[in-house]
Amino acid sequence: MKNIPKRMCIACRQMKDKCELIRIVKGEQNQVNIDEKQKANGRGAYVCKNLECIEKCCKQKSLNRAFKCNVDQSVFDKLRQKI
Repeated sequence: MKNIPKRMCIACRQMKDKCELIRIVKGEQNQVNIDEKQKANGRGAYVCKNLECIEKCCKQKSLNRAFKCNVDQSVFDKLRQKI
């Protein structure tokens, strides 16, 4: 049996399998994007694939804290479209 890596959602703080979460990454030029393949270089943060966690993440500014920069509203809009 293969060992599936676990990650924590920055909104609900629950440990889940990596494949159950969306990875957001901050690249070299402080660009924040959704990492489709979960392999991009840079600082990563994970959020559950549900609207409640995405809204909570937006409201609490969890991504701003995780990346120590202001995250553009368009990133949250893209996250909402993913669901």
